[in-house]
Amino acid sequence: MLESVLALGGLVLLRDSVEWEGRSLLKALIKKSALRGEQVHVLGCEVSEEEFREGFDSSINSQLVYHDLFRDPLNWSKSPGPVTIALDSLSWLLLHLPCTTVCQTLHALSHQDSRPGDSSPVEHVHVLGLLHGELHGPGPMGTLSALARTEVTLSGTRSQASAHILYRRPQQRPTHETHWFSILSDFGVDLQGVSPLKSQPHPDPLTPPVDPTTHLTFNLHLSKKEKEAKDSLTLPFQFSSEKQQALLCRGLGQATSHIFYEPDAYDDLDQEDPDDDLDI
Repeated sequence: MLESVLALGGLVLLRDSVEWEGRSLLKALIKKSALRGEQVHVLGCEVSEEEFREGFDSSINSQLVYHDLFRDPLNWSKSPGPVTIALDSLSWLLLHLPCTTVCQTLHALSHQDSRPGDSSPVEHVHVLGLLHGELHGPGPMGTLSALARTEVTLSGTRSQASAHILYRRPQQRPTHETHWFSILSDFGVDLQGVSPLKSQPHPDPLTPPVDPTTHLTFNLHLSKKEKEAKDSLTLPFQFSSEKQQALLCRGLGQATSHIFYEPDAYDDLDQEDPDDDLDI
């Protein structure tokens, strides 16, 4: 699971929720990157360095460089070899900085290894961004989703977590799969199952489908009593048998109607009979 999440490089977006926190998975991915020999830079915004390092052994912590928000986070670019940058969290940055600034910086960071003519010694860059889904609207969420090459959305049941992973490979259709797993105390991952890889786009599990019938000011269905009242009502344009009898059998003394028309001086009157060519 961890290998597949890190396979595409670039920005990996981890979308968690109140029910399913994502920092444990973030730290599991950090451990995986460190075990592959990468130096890991953490841009921490929400928890202290001591709290973040807790649970890692000394070998992992020795490869982890922690930056607070107000220090220069770009010292990682001087490190040779593959680099992983962990943002804990993107939500904190979005609440304190313009969304455009955050997205432009993420794009620059995640494309360091693909810049033409760049003399940077960085060979491969992973950017891991933790995002708390409930804190943001569809605009920032959609923009960050479009930037990410890999998007992981956490959910699950009371006893089992699941990760819906969406992969966006260049010039290919997006693919997705679901992993069921648990995070161990040392931030290893116990993989318990995986669904087959599918090529159709994966629906956003955090965005429920919109029901067009909600918040209507009228009823779409009639009650039985309302339906009976509707069926018994004669509409003005309906030519019922009662109306037909009334027109054919006018009673005595019933008033007749006349139309009086006084031509205007500028009326274009045609004296010819319009039905003159008809044999009437």
